[in-house]
Amino acid sequence: MMKLFRSSSNETAAPAARTKLTRRSSGIGEISRVLNSQEGLYVLDVGATSANNIQFFTSHGHKNYSEDLLRASLDPALRAQDSTGKPTVDSKKFLDENLVYRNEQFDIVLSWNLADYMEESLVKPTIDRFWSVLKPGGLLLAFFHTRDAGPESACYRYHVTGTDMLEMQEVRFALPGRPASEKQSPRLQRVFNNRHIENLFRDFASIKFFLARDNIREVLVVR
Repeated sequence: MMKLFRSSSNETAAPAARTKLTRRSSGIGEISRVLNSQEGLYVLDVGATSANNIQFFTSHGHKNYSEDLLRASLDPALRAQDSTGKPTVDSKKFLDENLVYRNEQFDIVLSWNLADYMEESLVKPTIDRFWSVLKPGGLLLAFFHTRDAGPESACYRYHVTGTDMLEMQEVRFALPGRPASEKQSPRLQRVFNNRHIENLFRDFASIKFFLARDNIREVLVVR
């Protein structure tokens, strides 16, 4: 079941690089209602590590698990060749080393903008793993760029700061094979259209789209 909503999300522009921005998030607003109505939930945050998020969820009595899956996906050890000699990424090795949790462990998964910056061959296997580790009725929140977003769109770390508010800070790190001093924002790999997104989450029970004004679609799915 798909639902489409207009979100009140916005972004406050700032002139300086890596300045923290803020935006309202309808998806976080819905997740907050669950967090505030229950105790001891298990939350998996797979974005760039945020000490703020760890403190936010644990201070509200929930258990937080964090994995920076984008950095993990860039590990040179995952690079391989297919049967024709073309370069590929070993998705089995990636999932053998990451997202190693028991089935139905989590109530909430925060995927953020991972899918847009991750190697495409890893996206569907990763979302399938999310399905496995989510409890029935559990929630997953993901952000997807619209076609109006340019290829230089910055990759952000998201900090939950309130019931429906996020603080955003550009992520920069040295890509594999580059000197540590050459930090840069990961490059947007692709833009998924709504049909592609629905296909990624086809095994989930329902999906909602929230249309924001900053070239982002927030997608909230229920396991």
